[in-house]
Order: sequence, then structure tokens, then C-alpha cells
Amino acid sequence: METLKVTEDKSAKQKSMRVTGAEAIIHCLLAEGVDLIYGYPGGAIMPVYDELYKFQDKLTHILTRHEQGATHAAQGYARVSGKVGVAMATSGPGATNLVTGLADAQIDSTPMVCITGQVPRHLLGSDAFQETDIVGISTPVTKWNYQITKASEIPEILAKAFYIARSGRPGPVLVDITKNAQFDEIDFTYEKCTGVRSYTPVSEPDENAISAAAELINSAKKPMIVFGQGVILGEAEEELKRLVEKAGIPAAWTIMGLSAMDTEHPLNVGMVGMHGNYGPNVLTNECDLLVAIGMRFDDRVTGSLDTYAKQAKVIHFEIDPAEINKNVKADVAVLGDCKASLKLLLPKVKENSHEAWKAEFDKKYQEEFEAVIKNDIHPTKPGLTMGEVIEGINIASDQKAVVVTDVGQHQMIGCRYAKFRQSKSNITSGGLGTMGFALPAAIGAKMGAPERPVVAIIGDGGYQMTIQELGVIFQHNVGVKIVVLNNNHLGMVRQWQELFFDKRYASTVMTNPDFVKIAEGYHIKSNRIEERKDLEAGIKEMMEYDGPYFLEVVVEQEDNVFPMIPSGASVSDIRLK
Repeated sequence: METLKVTEDKSAKQKSMRVTGAEAIIHCLLAEGVDLIYGYPGGAIMPVYDELYKFQDKLTHILTRHEQGATHAAQGYARVSGKVGVAMATSGPGATNLVTGLADAQIDSTPMVCITGQVPRHLLGSDAFQETDIVGISTPVTKWNYQITKASEIPEILAKAFYIARSGRPGPVLVDITKNAQFDEIDFTYEKCTGVRSYTPVSEPDENAISAAAELINSAKKPMIVFGQGVILGEAEEELKRLVEKAGIPAAWTIMGLSAMDTEHPLNVGMVGMHGNYGPNVLTNECDLLVAIGMRFDDRVTGSLDTYAKQAKVIHFEIDPAEINKNVKADVAVLGDCKASLKLLLPKVKENSHEAWKAEFDKKYQEEFEAVIKNDIHPTKPGLTMGEVIEGINIASDQKAVVVTDVGQHQMIGCRYAKFRQSKSNITSGGLGTMGFALPAAIGAKMGAPERPVVAIIGDGGYQMTIQELGVIFQHNVGVKIVVLNNNHLGMVRQWQELFFDKRYASTVMTNPDFVKIAEGYHIKSNRIEERKDLEAGIKEMMEYDGPYFLEVVVEQEDNVFPMIPSGASVSDIRLK
């Protein structure tokens, strides 16, 4: 095992005490500041749950209705609170049910520690009841994982798990603990981990790279910034704003970067990517400098790499060395925490304004408004659109809500039209695209930020993948607002079938249940809206209601999300219709 460097702060140490491994786990969690766990009990993790029962006054456990729900709830909690989310499950199917959430957290850089029970050490490899090799299964979708077979390992490994999950580019860690290790006794002390040999989570910014970046920015005629979730994770929102305003650079965001900058800031030019805004996509291939901050050049952002920003110099601010030159070659790479890097950059950047260049974004926006946005937000068609629902939520929430989106058409519409003044307001499954994410993630988000309104925007397909988590909302009176945009289709797949498969709607038509009755069965106040005349009042009632609320809005069945870059096409090939 790698050597740990531990803090010298004696106050971080607990006095030695004789405890079982299960109790040691609880003390480790408390030492890391954990006060909330999502999970589902079972035989191999039962000793830990028995200790949880004794610590109910210090550690709250939320019984989700499925282990996948536990991981997504932990993700939502982490994304809003900035803390490490914690999920727990038993061995076998309990552990394997965590894998989707682990994969989602890995690709979206969400700090999470998952603890699983495992069969006793002497049964490992014997195909014992509910035994699976969860370490082997989860290796590709975790930042680090480890199997504990001796109680004496518990304090050191859990300290390391939390350090790795939260440091550098955050991510999920899984710790698998055999049942014998939970029963055995140890003399317990705990020291927080402050470093791991051969693991350098944050590089010191290179002054030469900073100076080279400033020189490119100062000489650019058509610079453009694209910022991602790294700005939020690095808490660099203010530094980004100062850079944008000082250098006068139009700034666009990836879907994970949404809310890092006020959506109505005059230099915020919208979203890049497959269903992003027209201007920033087209003008990516016209800028002379592309400044990427805390984003990884995902294929949904770049489209065809063969044609992506080939005319531009590229500066890449990134914490993870593996992302540099992985997809797009950087002329200047600035490794390190983006908050620290931008602080060093700002004094070197000259005051500037690029009014003529910014005017090109404004012109493209006007084209998009006439062709797409106007019809989405202020439709003349009789049926309701997803866009007008999102706009209604913006108005009713005064742009202060945390919006949690699932995956599909409603996600793209939600991220295109939701307006935010505050960071950590957009919670979505970006890289993995996990249907079923939103409902449990909204539960975690509300528990992570109880003072803020939390609205889950979900399609009728994804909603039914984790609908059982309504039980958590009912049991714990979690005040989330659930909006299901029901078009009786798997909307995004149907759109692709319409555009690229000659309208062969194979397995995308949904015959749905009565969603209102289901919500009422969980004693959640509910409403259904089918006509525009009822929309404003219905959203207002939902937002003002003190407690959880379910709102079903019946929307157009064959409405498409535009603009759209066809898969594998250039960003210049973005379609307005």
C-alpha cells in the first residue's frame, strides 16, 4: 500500500479506544465531517448499520429505495454543498447497483465515497452468497478503490479515500470491507490524510505558461472563452468574471459549467455543444484564440475534431494533466487549480474591449432567437412547449432555484433556458447521460442546500427509472419540486429517429401511468397541466407550496430541440431547424 503523509496537527487525533471495525467506520466518517449518508442495508454491511443505529444523533442515514438512488442522491448533495457525498450498500447486487452512479460521478468529477460490505475474508473467491468482485468491477469507474480485509486497515484507508475523493480533480472512491473486518476489534485512532506518495493532485502553476497565456490574450483580436465545471469545483467564479470583464472576452459554457457565471451577464454568450447556442458554436471556428478553462473538450462540445477551432491558438487551463492534448492540442497549457492560475493571470492581462467581435455573437443570437428561441419560449402553437415551462420556472423562482435535470430533450431545453444568478445551481448528468439521475439527485441537492428551492426537471421516460425514490421524499418530507414534462415518448431518441432514421419510431412511444395518482399515493401534493392558460398559476402554486410538490405538464409530442449539431459533424454545421 502507498505510504500516507499525515497531518501533524495533534488536535486531529482521537484518543485510542478499543472498538469493532464497524464502529471504527462510524468514527472515521464523523472525523471527516460526514453527517449524512445515503444507502441500503443488507447482510454483509449489517454490522455497520447496527453501529449507525447507535449514532443516530450524530449521523443521519437516508434509506433510498434503490442503491443507484443512493449514489445519485450523494452526487446531488456533493454538487450543491461542495462536500464529499457518501453512499453505502451491501455486497453482491447491492454493490453492483452502485456502479452506474460511480461511473456518473467519475466522468462528471463528483467527490463521493462509497462503502460496501463484503463476504468474510475466508470466503473470498468461493462464489459465496452475494459475493461479487466489486473492486474489479468498479476499477474503471472510480478514481481509486480498495478492499479492506482486516479491521486494522480501516482508519488509514478511509482517511485516504476521503482525501483522494476531494483532492485535485474530484471523483468517486469505493472501499469494500469484508464482514470479518467489521466484527474484529482494534485500538482506534484517526488521522486525516494530507497526501499520498506518487499522487500529486494539484500542480503548481507555471509562471512561464501564465505569461505566455497573457501574451496570447493581450494580442488576440477575436478571443473566446469556454468554461466548464472546473471553475465551479475550483471556486474560481469571481476570477473568471474578473478576467472576462477586464479583457472584454465573450465567454461560453459547457453544460457542466452552467451557473459558474450569471447567465444574463452581457459577456455570457451561451452554451456550446450539440444543442448549445448558435453563435458560440459557429464562432468557435472563427475565433483566433480559444481559452478553455476547467473543461475537457468532450465530443459533445467539439463535434468533429478534424474541423474544431483549427484556425485558433488554444490555451487550456486544467487541473488534470491527462486532459491536456487528449482531444485538442493546446498551444499553451496551464496546469493547476484554475482559481490560483487565474489569480496569477489577471495582473498580466491588459484592459481591453472586443465590441465588434462581441457584436458578431449578438447577431448570431438574434438569428437563433427568430428561428428557435422565440418559438420555444413564446410559442404560437396550441400545445405547450418545454421551453415555456422552463421560462415560467425562471420567473416564479426569481432565477434563484437549483435546477436538477435528467437526460433527454428536457435536459437540453432546461440547460438552454434556465437562468441562474448563483453558482452550483445546475445539477445534471453531463458525461454519462444517466436517465433516472434527476429525482434522487434532487433529493440530495435539497438536503445539501435546504435553504434553496430545488426543482427537478424530468422526462416521462427517465422519471420511471427511479420513481421509487418518491418514497424518500414522502418519508423525510424533502421539499423538492418535481416537474415531469410528459410527451409520451423517449423524446431525444424519437428526435434522432425523426431526423436520421426516416421517422421509424422504434420502441420510443410510451404508454404512461397516471403520474398524479402515483405521487398522491406517496402523499405528495400534485397537479397536472394540459393547457397554456393554467401554466403560470400552476407553476406559481408549486413554487410557493411549503413542501414537496409534483407537477406534470403535458407538452407537444413531436417537438424537437434546436439548434443541433449532427453527431460527428463540425460545430459550423449546426442546424437551426
